[in-house]
This record gives sequence, C-alpha cells and structure tokens, in this order.
Amino acid sequence: MNIDELLEKHFGFGEFRDGQRAVIESLLNDGRALAIFPTGGGKSLCYQLPALVVDGVTLVVSPLIALMKDQIDFLRGRGIPAARLDSSLDLDETREVHDGLRAGTLKLLYVAPERFNNERFLNTLRNTNLALMAVDEAHCISEWGHNFRPDYLKLAQIARDLKVPRLLALTATATPPVAQSICKAFDIPSKDVANTGFYRPNLKLCPTPARASKRRALLLKRLQTRAAGTTIVYVTLQRTAENIAEFLAENGLPARAYHAGLESEERNATQNWWMAGNDRIVVATIAFGMGIDKSDVRYVYHFNLPKGLENYAQEIGRAGRDGLPSIVELFACADDVPSLENFVYGDTPTRESLRALVEKILNSGEEFPVAEYEWSTKLDLRSLVLRTAMTYLELDGVLKQGTPFYAGYEVRPFGTSEAMFSPFEGKAETFLRELFKTAKKGRIWLKIDSESAIKTLGCKRENLVRAMELLEAKNVAQVRAADLRQKFHLSKPDADAETLVESLYERFARREESELNRINDVLRLVENDGCQSNALVAYFGEIREAPCGHCLFCLTGKPGTLPSIEPAAPPEKLVAREELISLRQTHSSALAAPRQLARFLCGLSSPALSKEKLTRAALFGKLETHRFADVLSWCETL
Repeated sequence: MNIDELLEKHFGFGEFRDGQRAVIESLLNDGRALAIFPTGGGKSLCYQLPALVVDGVTLVVSPLIALMKDQIDFLRGRGIPAARLDSSLDLDETREVHDGLRAGTLKLLYVAPERFNNERFLNTLRNTNLALMAVDEAHCISEWGHNFRPDYLKLAQIARDLKVPRLLALTATATPPVAQSICKAFDIPSKDVANTGFYRPNLKLCPTPARASKRRALLLKRLQTRAAGTTIVYVTLQRTAENIAEFLAENGLPARAYHAGLESEERNATQNWWMAGNDRIVVATIAFGMGIDKSDVRYVYHFNLPKGLENYAQEIGRAGRDGLPSIVELFACADDVPSLENFVYGDTPTRESLRALVEKILNSGEEFPVAEYEWSTKLDLRSLVLRTAMTYLELDGVLKQGTPFYAGYEVRPFGTSEAMFSPFEGKAETFLRELFKTAKKGRIWLKIDSESAIKTLGCKRENLVRAMELLEAKNVAQVRAADLRQKFHLSKPDADAETLVESLYERFARREESELNRINDVLRLVENDGCQSNALVAYFGEIREAPCGHCLFCLTGKPGTLPSIEPAAPPEKLVAREELISLRQTHSSALAAPRQLARFLCGLSSPALSKEKLTRAALFGKLETHRFADVLSWCETL
C-alpha cells in the first residue's frame, strides 16, 4: 500500500498538506529529514504515516504530555497501536508499555526527552526494533534556540548510540542558524529540509505602540467593538492574567484566566470552556496553547511584549488555522522591557555559584547522587540552571549521567499498622516490621529514607522496592516514591576547576546576550520601516518582495513609534545604602555577590533568597521596574 492509500485509509485525508509528502519521502528514501512547518501545519502526520510503512517501533520525543495524550487517543481511534511512557503512569501501565515494546506490538511510543536518563529504558530500546525516531520541538536542541532544554542536547548522541536508521526533526520556529544547528546535530542533509514558509496571508498583523497606562482601555475597546470570535490574550505574568480576566469579566465579556499557577483541574476546566464556544476569551501566560487543536481562533492579542519573535510567531500562529481572516494585535510598550530582561538575568548564575558547583562535583568521588533541591538551595542555582550546567559538563565529557532513583518512600496505611502487616507472614512480615521501625512518622504519612533503611537492615535496594510494590498489590497502603536523585559518574577527576568555571560562565553569558537580543528584535519589528509581515518572516529566512497590504505599516504607510519610558529614579533615591549594606552583612551567603544583590532588589527570587526568607524583606523587589543592568552596575559600587 503506497503512502497516498495509507493517508486515505488511516487518516481520512484525500491529499497531503504542503510539505508533508516531501518530508515523508525524504525520511523513507534518505532516512533523514527536518520539517519546519508553522503551528498547525500538520507536522505529526510526517511521522505517524511512515510509522505504518516501516517495520519496527517509531519513537516520538516530545516535551508536551498533553500533546502525547491527544495524539495517542487519535491514533488508537484509528486502530494504530500507540502508547506513552511518562511519570503519570502507574506500575501496571508502565509494564504494559514495556511488554508491548518487547512483543513488537507497538507502532508508536511517545516519551519526554528526560526519559533517556533512565538506563533501564535505554537497555529496553537497545533490544527493540527501532525504525524511526521523531524529535518534536527540535529547536530545543539548539543552545541559541528560544526554548532551550538541557536534555534535548543529548538526543543526537543518543540517536547515534541506538543506531536509529531514520530520524525526523520537527519544529515550527527555527531561524536559519537554529535550522543549521539541528541539521548538524542530526546529520540531516540540506536537501532533506522542508520549510513551508512562515507567511500567513489570512493574518492581519497589528504591532500597535501603546502606553502602559492606556493598554487596558485599548484592549477593552477592541473587544467591545469587533465581531465576536474565539480569542486569546497573552500576558507575561500570572497576576496580570488574573487582573485582566477579572477586568474584562466586570465589563460583561466572557473571559477567564489561565496560567501555570492554577490547579490542573481549574486549568482543564478553563481550557474546555474556551474550546466549547466561539466567542470566549482566555487571558493566558505562555502556558496556554501548546498542542491545542482549535482552528477558528479569530483574535490573538498580546497585552505584553513577547520575549522574542519565535514566541510571537508561535503564539499568533494559533489564530486562523481554518484559513479565514484573523487579527493578531500586539500592544507594544517599552515599559515591558525591564521585566522581560529581568527574567533573562535571573537565570544567569554567578561565578561564585558555578565555582562552588564545580568544586562540589570534583570532590564528590567517582560516582555520586545529586539531590536537585538540596544542591540548588546550597549553591544558589535555580533548578533549570543547575540541570543546564550539569548537561554542559556532560557534553564536555566531564560527567556521565546514570539512571535516576528515589531516595525515599512515603506510605499511608489504609488502616492501622497492624492491619497493614496482616496479609504477610514469615520473613516478609518480619522484614516489613523492621523496615517501618526506621520510618519517620508524620500525621498521615510514614516516611522511609531508603539509604538509611538499607544500611540499618543490611538489605538490597531491590528488597525495599519489592516491599513497596507488595504493599500496593495487597491494597493495604498507598505508596509514593519521594526525593528523586540523579546519579552521575565523574569521567575527568583531574579536570582543572577554574577552566571549567570559566567555560560554564561564558556559555551562560552568551545565552544571556542571545535572550536579550530577542527582546530587542520584537521592538525592531514594531518600528520597522516597511512591511511588518515581511520583516517577521525574514527573521526566519523567508524573503518576500511584495508587501502584505494588511499589516499596520502597509495600512498607515509609516512605522510605529514606541512611546518613551519615563526615566526611573536613581536606585539611591529609593534604597537606603546603609540599610542595604546592613542586610547584606546579616545575609552574607545570599547577598554576597553583586548579581545576587541585584536579583534581590529587582524582585527575582533565587534558592538562597527563599531559604533565608528574604523574599519577604521590605527591600525585596524595591527596584523591580528598573533595568537589571542598571541595578547591577549600582550594586557593584557598594
């Protein structure tokens, strides 16, 4: 059966969308392809259909659990065996997936990139007939991409180690340099790159300069005077989402907030409510939209500046997927720049923290566990920054990551302790009773420290793990693993510490500069002296000669002019130097470095600040409207 017949039989489509046939043929003929399709452009078919052609399992790497679930439901509904492996599955579900891999009954398996840190999973893959590996959101592999994820960096080497015969990389937002880095990492020839372009003729692009004090009224006016239609309003902060949604609702508009700070039930309820109507408004942070399949979004407004053109293109790409005219308007305000810059600066570690990290690693022995929360707090490195630094060291051959493990368990008996032991007898009962003598008793949960229990009882880890499984199997207690630890092997114990510190610091500094440039790219689009639609797609390497005729520049004939920001008062006018110095002396570990002090004054939390409860101090966030670079310069003079 050829690919056209498979398309009709399994997916119900009479023809391929633009670019899909080229990608599938490259994949089947050359074994390599990169698909750069806009949001909603049909990327998933480019691996779902070949999975039916080739013999073996297609492994799909995606960071989005919600997207995995949706696609698996779709595939199973079409009679195609598909599954996922993630932390939400219970023991029986996980075993079922592994059984399917071993038996060869699965056609597609979806996993997150972090799954490859598990040695058991890698061993399973080595004994599996892998036909194809598809890497979604492939721009995450590039250090210079807009959404860099540390675990993505290792995927190219993993694909080589597993000897995967076919590899497909997919992304909606890749600039030419990012596309080149993806191709280099995965050995994809330039002839096997399919880029369907970024220009969307049905989107009316409106980058509208606006003053911060006028944006609420401007947004309300737009929503009250336009034709009804499904709407997304993007904001930067969670509290802004709450405030704007409340403001719109008070003015009679069907609006709700959506952000990562809400409980999952509330987020799901809001998403389902929005999906079910054709006139509803969701006010959301960037947590909203990934993997959502709604074709009739008529309006996307950016109340705040996006943090880069990649984010902007991805977010406006959720409008008008049905091909009908849609409006995407950005209320461009330079007042947003300091807060966007502060997010960037907040993720750049101090040299002191990196030096402490490197020294800790080199002094931890040949093999050592990493308790992420403990290390993060002690070294004053955010969790993502810590993981990124460890990944850099791994890529440089200094470290090798092993299988993560849980250092403890939490057990909640369904009845009394005696009732929990009653189904067991002999050695099993004795072992459990001795094991729970080591547990710390909370109000509801009994906490077991694995290392301490193993040492006390003189048993093996597998004995403890089996005991936890039996408690659940006998339905006498609820068991949950706790205290995840990463295991690392030190490959270069003689590495020079200062060389490693400087290498790490330079990488983080380059990334900081790259992220700051992205913010300026958005400002340049607003003030572009020419067709703004053409300027946006040119950023992604697509050159158009004819103006679009419907962006703000084409309609007005002049570029936008951003309102000037009122100059902020000098730091010394708002912060008493003596008070700050006194606070610094009291909290020397959390506020020692100028960058730590600047983060504190700009309201950027860090593990050290949280540990010492400095986020409650009167001076925390006192200069949050100031540019971080200015605050840092002032702190360096103290």
